[in-house]
Amino acid sequence: MNFRIRCAGKVLLVVVGLAVLSWVVMTLWNWVIPALFVGARTIDFVHALGLLVLSRILFGGFRGHGGWRDRRHWRKWEAMTPEEREHFQTAWRSARARRTGD
Repeated sequence: MNFRIRCAGKVLLVVVGLAVLSWVVMTLWNWVIPALFVGARTIDFVHALGLLVLSRILFGGFRGHGGWRDRRHWRKWEAMTPEEREHFQTAWRSARARRTGD
């Protein structure tokens, strides 16, 4: 049950964040672009959301936050001795337990 509530909360947070960001893009566009360019039109909320998605595709892609950082961490893990790995796992578990309250 707790997992479902957390997932629903995260989804709600993403939706609200996307809505706020779309509103900010729409407001900035409607304030700046028509003043700078003759004949430029204002955009509505849906067009601002589409502009966000387009900019994500063009400039950020949909790769997530992995990439080269994941490989670097894997190389560090492989270079550790078994004792260092055990120490790391113990520290990781205790930090995670403190965060989640387990």
